[in-house]
Amino acid sequence: QVQVMESGGGSVQAGGSLRLSCVMSGFGIDRYASNCIAWFRQAPGKEREGVAAVSTDGGRSYYADYVKDRFAIFLDHAKMTVYLDMNSLKDDDTAMYYCASRRFQCGTSWYQGPAFVFWGRGTQVTVSS
Repeated sequence: QVQVMESGGGSVQAGGSLRLSCVMSGFGIDRYASNCIAWFRQAPGKEREGVAAVSTDGGRSYYADYVKDRFAIFLDHAKMTVYLDMNSLKDDDTAMYYCASRRFQCGTSWYQGPAFVFWGRGTQVTVSS
């Protein structure tokens, strides 16, 4: 049984930083599994959107344009954990952040939520100016 658990959300002032963590159990996060793990977010009244993704086999990462150069996604294979470092946070980054995974590579469809099978319950990030 796959379990996904996010943590690390909180309230921060604009310009600040947060690190989100996503622990996965029962899912192939090792270097030999060609899977994709992604972070999505959803703000009140808005659609869910892809933030960043990482391939488990080679560590290649993907980012939405609005977080490039501010966010970083990376894997810790030993800890079965995916992290999202968020820097230079803006008010628009306020949202519930979700971690999700699927059993095939990221590729050009990494941001498509319906393609992901396993989801966590989310962690809230609130940025205030």
